[in-house]
Amino acid sequence: MPFFAVLLTLVSLVAPPSSSLAWGTCAHDAGDQLGAYLDQAGASCATLTVPVDYQRPSGPSVKVAVTRLQATDPAHRRGVLLLNPGGPGASGLELAAAAPQLFPELLARYDVIGMDPRFTGRSDAIECDWTTDTFLRSAGPDRRTFDRSAALMRTLAGGCAHDRARLPYANTRNTARDIDRLRRTLGQDKINYLGFSYGTYLGAVYLQMFGAHADRFVLDSAVDPSQYGPALFARNAPAMQDALRQWAGFAAAHDDEYHLGATVPAVLATVARLHRAQPIGAYRVDAEFLPAYLFSRLSQADYPTLSAELAFFGKAGPLPESLETYLRGLFTGEGNPADRYGTPILCADRPAGRDPGAYYRDIQAHRRDEPLFGPLTRNISPCAFWPVRGAEPPTDLHTDRPVLVVGGDHDPITPYAGQEAMRRKLTGSSAVTLRGGYRHTVYKVAGNACVDAVVTRYLLGSPVPKFSTCG
Repeated sequence: MPFFAVLLTLVSLVAPPSSSLAWGTCAHDAGDQLGAYLDQAGASCATLTVPVDYQRPSGPSVKVAVTRLQATDPAHRRGVLLLNPGGPGASGLELAAAAPQLFPELLARYDVIGMDPRFTGRSDAIECDWTTDTFLRSAGPDRRTFDRSAALMRTLAGGCAHDRARLPYANTRNTARDIDRLRRTLGQDKINYLGFSYGTYLGAVYLQMFGAHADRFVLDSAVDPSQYGPALFARNAPAMQDALRQWAGFAAAHDDEYHLGATVPAVLATVARLHRAQPIGAYRVDAEFLPAYLFSRLSQADYPTLSAELAFFGKAGPLPESLETYLRGLFTGEGNPADRYGTPILCADRPAGRDPGAYYRDIQAHRRDEPLFGPLTRNISPCAFWPVRGAEPPTDLHTDRPVLVVGGDHDPITPYAGQEAMRRKLTGSSAVTLRGGYRHTVYKVAGNACVDAVVTRYLLGSPVPKFSTCG
């Protein structure tokens, strides 16, 4: 580990944590829907104060929002369990509030903790001035559309530049330090962890930096640690195409309902026709839109919703609420802000190439093999125009701490090869794989009793399971 990284880790270990957390109700006011949701779930909330820069512990600080649901079977409590839903930028508070419904067995034995990572959600968020929810766009069919996409990315980067003093410190290593500060403030020698998607990278970084204080760790749908950063999705096009073909089989089998084609080739031909500019309700979309839309919808393998929504492409008039919500967020920025919060994390964690021409040449080199998704997954991002450099280099993962890696073998967002790459870095890891899993994230959301049972037993204290598969 580089000397600078070692120094920062040592500083975070010796800096005194806050003496305690002042737990209270979560709702800030009558209009605070998330706070009301947390209060209704029986949660309490507090604020953890941490340094913006751990090398300057007396400098500017961040107020990190934390929530806790206490174990429902305190006589058999086995510690605290921190949840992270991924993103980066998704709210740990929201996931914790769902614990009574999603994870009742875990809530019986753990104090379940949710945390909005620094500069996201309720944790002194970096509010990028965007009029879209996400930077995910396809580069389109030619240099003209690519240049238009690059201009948008430059604008989005500029929308975050007003907070340039904090941007370098939005990295995952600092969030791992925040987690360890939280562990000590809670008076725990060890912490347990359940992380999804980006949360797998955060969990792995914590294991590398503070592994002696890790107990049960589950990483669901792990990212490839060598790819994580601005180019996270660069190799995803084959997995996305595989997932699209799987969905096409469903649509073809239900052609009497959705009228998208009676065979897989016919459904894929329909998708190809939808790639041109066209109206959808009150919006007008083009080739930059469709791959990003499919990327979003295929991630959760919700085939009925995807099939029903595609029937409205090319039509004006009222839209299904789910599609209207998606489009309104895409074109106004009024939807889920997770990507706006998460982009500063991606850009702080690993530098991006800054030559737009290199991205275009890469897209062109793969356009024949990846005609639909390559221009999306290989496209330029705001990080190419980021106004500052990250405060420290990425983490070199090489730890033998025990961890359970979970995922689907056809995950379109974190492909299986990347999950295997994470396991190779975590040499003490074991794995449970959902065969035929064409979705992103599996534990308690894929509806597979085998996966749920293996993960739950491990989190409740059973030995690390052997490598296993569930069908």
